[in-house]
Amino acid sequence: MLSFVLQRLLQSVIVVLLLSVVLFVGVWMIGNPADILISSEASEADRLAAITALGLDKPLWQQYLVFLNNAVHGDWGDSFVYKEQATSIILQRLPASLELGAVAFVIAIAVSVPSGLYAGLSPQSPIGRGIMAFSLIGVSIPTFWQGMLLIVAFGIALPILPVGDRGQVATHLGITTSLWTLDGWSHIVMPAFSLALLKMSLLMRVTRAATMEISRLDFVKFAYAKGVRTRKVVVGHILRNALVPLITVTGIELGNLLAYGVITETVFSWPGLGKLLINSIKVLDRPLIVAQLTYTALLFIAINFIVDILHMAIDPRVKSILGRPA
Repeated sequence: MLSFVLQRLLQSVIVVLLLSVVLFVGVWMIGNPADILISSEASEADRLAAITALGLDKPLWQQYLVFLNNAVHGDWGDSFVYKEQATSIILQRLPASLELGAVAFVIAIAVSVPSGLYAGLSPQSPIGRGIMAFSLIGVSIPTFWQGMLLIVAFGIALPILPVGDRGQVATHLGITTSLWTLDGWSHIVMPAFSLALLKMSLLMRVTRAATMEISRLDFVKFAYAKGVRTRKVVVGHILRNALVPLITVTGIELGNLLAYGVITETVFSWPGLGKLLINSIKVLDRPLIVAQLTYTALLFIAINFIVDILHMAIDPRVKSILGRPA
């Protein structure tokens, strides 16, 4: 197991380095920030001084090496627009994104696993068919369109939920979050459900497929033949084995919440990292863009690393493969 962990860590480091190169070059190709940040009425001398101050006068490879050296020491550079450290700005917006992602993730798991399990155990029942119809609709509607429909339905036609912003924030137990207040919950309901809907629908289908496949296996039939209670068979045999593919897919989708969060935060004007990224791209704020995308990639890699460890811990087949001598 130790060799597997070390191998995955080495792979993660290589992926981060390659990804940082791709991100840095990709952001460089978008355009020159000087064209946006420096006034067209500025003199040539002022323009050159500003370019030098921003570090844009160096060749691209030198800019990358400076960025990499600073990043290793925890300095991701100063934002061209906010004149603050990129890390500081990201940490200011991070709680809002974590709130939204956490609530959306809980909604997706709480709804998808029980409903997918039921649909897998009773695929021909009206409720089972209804669950599959709902999941099909959920994966078919684009995220931004889901958000717009929710705003029209519950923010305009039936104005029962507020649209936009994070709501009232409070601090308890040393934690500052909008989830401590009813106003905060009223603001997070729509964006969280919109963000969760696609993941919820996908996880429903994965859970249903895994349940149906495992229900046909001999050890499940043998358990029923022995007279084991249905609840014990479902929880101890079917659900436990269905968790193996579910954990893998859930880990991937947890990382994807960050990507789709950009769309959701933009639609609902949620003051998190997603909206910050869009605003940064508009003004070509390179340090902030690269820092956000790199942090997101690091989080995504960390989630997949944890999922691999959990997969190995749950699935005995993986343990046996890793335990074989080379």
